[in-house]
Amino acid sequence: MPDSVARESHLRIVDEIDTARAQEYALLATLLSHGPDSRLLSRLAELRGDASRIGMAHTALGEASRRVNQDEVAQEYFALFAGLGQGQLLPYSSHYLTGSLYGRPLARLRETLQRLGIEKAPERSEPEDHAAFLCEIMAGLVGGGIVAPAGTDRDFFGEYLLPWIERFFVDLEGAEAADFYASVGLLGRTFIGVETHAFALPA
Repeated sequence: MPDSVARESHLRIVDEIDTARAQEYALLATLLSHGPDSRLLSRLAELRGDASRIGMAHTALGEASRRVNQDEVAQEYFALFAGLGQGQLLPYSSHYLTGSLYGRPLARLRETLQRLGIEKAPERSEPEDHAAFLCEIMAGLVGGGIVAPAGTDRDFFGEYLLPWIERFFVDLEGAEAADFYASVGLLGRTFIGVETHAFALPA
């Protein structure tokens, strides 16, 4: 989680649903920041979902985790996010919203993070509008790791994830180089759909 404390303290109770939501965001943040190691793959391989959409996405991720190893996933991650060529994905809101990197969406995000008292850790080289960073922020807001006024998670989601991140997960799910990460795209697309529906309901 980014080293941060909101300037204004508003304590709230985190229920089981919010805890589960925070765990989903944290998992997506981890998988989008680097390829999973063998220990995480082993844990993911134990996933067994129910008949719900999110449950089936968990099942697919578990199945994908059982057919790959750490080195294979590392190569896949590189091909998708760091390699050269047409298959590379750019998981940044600025790219999806403006067609360029370091655009106005990143500037607005940095202003919001400053207001919330959130600072990117020095060792993080990626700009803050990376999908992994945004999922990490959401995990903190939903799970209580980042103390902020009630409703901040709804506002942050609507401003910085809703306009683009589902399209990114669709692209990831269908990417030619994606095998394991196709299941990550499916999970992300499904979970963001659930979040979008929930946030659209009256508060």
